[in-house]
Amino acid sequence: MSSLTAALYGALIVYLGGWFLGRWTGNFSLLLFVLTMSTMVYWLAERFRFKPAREAAAETLEQQDAQRRAGLAKMGIDKVDGNVAEAREKLLMQPWWLDWTAGLFPVILIVFLLRSFLFEPFKIPSGSMIPTLLVGDLILVNKFHYGVRLPVINKKIIANHDPQRGDVMVFRYPVDPRMDYIKRVVAVGGDQVSYLNQKLSINGQPVPVVPQGEFYDEESLRYAPQFKEKLGDVEHGILVDPRRLGYYGPDPKTFPKSENCKYVTEGVTCTVPAGHYFMMGDNRDNSQDSRFWGFVPDENIVGKAFFVWMNFSNIGRIGAFH
Repeated sequence: MSSLTAALYGALIVYLGGWFLGRWTGNFSLLLFVLTMSTMVYWLAERFRFKPAREAAAETLEQQDAQRRAGLAKMGIDKVDGNVAEAREKLLMQPWWLDWTAGLFPVILIVFLLRSFLFEPFKIPSGSMIPTLLVGDLILVNKFHYGVRLPVINKKIIANHDPQRGDVMVFRYPVDPRMDYIKRVVAVGGDQVSYLNQKLSINGQPVPVVPQGEFYDEESLRYAPQFKEKLGDVEHGILVDPRRLGYYGPDPKTFPKSENCKYVTEGVTCTVPAGHYFMMGDNRDNSQDSRFWGFVPDENIVGKAFFVWMNFSNIGRIGAFH
């Protein structure tokens, strides 16, 4: 068993090393599930086989020692060498391969349950959600707000709230579901959404925006015009730079249900299919989002982002956001 455990740890190190070096895309949910199941097997084996076997061996040792001492006592020998307590302790000691598997199971199980059904941490890797979220923000995502989903396969088993316009949502990237993206919900199923000449409209109504001066973008090292936008009941900041008109490419785009979108030089107009969402970054001129790769289906939802719990470069970032 020690050789098998060493081989499993070796495979884990290779997997994590390749993931870190970019040789392949990791799946942390799947990895955590595999670790939970593997350590559970060791935990069950320890509880029902290995530990009882060690306890039985220790009991046999004590009985043999008692019989030996009794036999020597009949012969008039009262002083007997040997420390049976020390030998018993060594027999009961858990071997390293159980300590590093069965011993970790309760901790891994708690992390797995918390991360799968309650809250999951994420790190903001890019500037697409500036000014709401900055590069390096460590955020928490509510996993049950949009319904309870089975881990790994992400199948919804209990419904809860539906995504609303203005929500900041984490989802599986439709182009590569192994990757998680974060954007803002700007339109839901049945909505007609237009982004023309850098202006957003929902169902023919322009989304209200109010100028807020300039924002210094530390990622691009430049100032960008900042606005306050109101989507539904949510007010939030956006960056729109008239000097950086977006390019949307030829019509039609090739993504699922792309026939629902019409591209022109000024931008794009889409009718959002039922059960899908149109996502955009708050940094409108620096965001790869639904304008480019299409709609996010409901089965890709991960959860609702709601709290910055740490930014090591700026402690003042800690707190809730919209």
